[in-house]
Amino acid sequence: MAILTSVVSWFTRQRVHQIELFLKYPHDVQRDLLTNLLNVAKNTEYGRLYDFESIRSTEEFQQRVPLNSYDTLKPYIDRLRKGEQQLLWSSDISWFSKSSGTTAGKSKFIPVSSESLEECHYKGGKDMLALYLNNHEDSNLFDGYSMGMGGSLNVADSGKDMFYGDVSAILMRNLPFWAEFFRVPSLDIALMDKWEEKIEKMAQTTIKRDVTSIAGVPSWTLLLLKRILEITNKKDISEVWPNLEVFFHGGVSFTPYRKQFKTLISSPKMNYVETYNASEGFFGIQDTVDGDDMLLMLDYGIFYEFIPLEDVHNENPKILTLEHVELNKNYAIVITTNAGLWRYMIGDTVKFTSLSPYRIKISGRTKTFINAFGEELIEDNAIKALAIACEKTSSEVLDFTAAPIYLDEGKHARHQWLIEFAKPPEDLQYFSEVLDNALKAQNSDYEAKRYQDLMLILPEVIAVPEKTFYKWLKQSGKLGGQHKIPRLSNDRRIADEILEII
Repeated sequence: MAILTSVVSWFTRQRVHQIELFLKYPHDVQRDLLTNLLNVAKNTEYGRLYDFESIRSTEEFQQRVPLNSYDTLKPYIDRLRKGEQQLLWSSDISWFSKSSGTTAGKSKFIPVSSESLEECHYKGGKDMLALYLNNHEDSNLFDGYSMGMGGSLNVADSGKDMFYGDVSAILMRNLPFWAEFFRVPSLDIALMDKWEEKIEKMAQTTIKRDVTSIAGVPSWTLLLLKRILEITNKKDISEVWPNLEVFFHGGVSFTPYRKQFKTLISSPKMNYVETYNASEGFFGIQDTVDGDDMLLMLDYGIFYEFIPLEDVHNENPKILTLEHVELNKNYAIVITTNAGLWRYMIGDTVKFTSLSPYRIKISGRTKTFINAFGEELIEDNAIKALAIACEKTSSEVLDFTAAPIYLDEGKHARHQWLIEFAKPPEDLQYFSEVLDNALKAQNSDYEAKRYQDLMLILPEVIAVPEKTFYKWLKQSGKLGGQHKIPRLSNDRRIADEILEII
């Protein structure tokens, strides 16, 4: 381990000891955190409305404060964007993380407080490094540059010094000056809003740097790496950046991309670390070398609740605190944060892989599923089944989406999969059959609906041309940043738009 990395490692070990504290007392940490959030926000408009000052227990908090979606908090957020303060949180809000919402065309503007920046997002970034260095004592991470792909940043039209953009852009814009010495590209490139030009400039300006780590969304990072290989006329990223040792990734499941990264980066010392950093907060970090689940971070100013997936759409759903969750069950996440999101459903679903400590895997979205015929297919089922199909057919998937085809015009009901292959299977029909069997193994409801082709017939798989999904994102105004392909849809809007492109 080189000197600079060794010094940083010494400091990060102190944080590892603090992490061990919430591992030992997770429920106490969460209860104390909720008490603090209520106390800080008691004099806000929202805090006075629900009399935060008199709340004495978690149960009382759950009984008094309603569940919220973006739509129910939007009136407050709209006022915040016009310059009003002390509505949802005690400190002034001037930054908003713009999220398209994977399942909707409209933009969401998530408030970002100074506390959520420092105590959540930045703390998560520091912990990501602390856990990585703790697991890799031979690391030379800080003896080179970190490359990050940020989104774009804009000034609001209100004239009230309000700013909005991708959460990655907000984080980059607020980093201390000394952080610029360790990262590439420069901020003026990293925060560009023209993504095709940004990728080209990032490629051109980073190829001569000694990059040791990359952070970003797998799909966009893959596009950048391929462009770098084209420019340098190399076959392996290890030839361009011989000291590259880790990719910190998040935003989408890494499973469909893992093989492609290993093809582009052959170095045996390369590591991959998953993080769960959303517009609303930093939630989880992969803390083990051999696992692909993430440690739920419990001291970032976020109080967690969980709704069993089967209850999500009920008028009065069952809502659990951390001590009542079960292993391997799908839950929708509800968060209360130090930016004023009170009992807010973020739309993601997770499964707990461990209860001591609490570790999770992202299993999908509450609105990205197919349940046209009672099959209740979720994203986690789809990704696992695709991985099996790829392994058995020696193929690689770059991107995909799936939607139902309903019973009409004499056609059989089925699922239609639009897949962009990095390496297509030799026999697409066989791929469909393997995928179908894998889905049956993952989901008993799907298996029942496929019984003897009575309800659903074999899925239809269409191999779409190269860059089809890129064209769809561009056409939809969703290039770059946190934008991603909706994996499953219960209607045909996205599938039909993509079919129209091809």
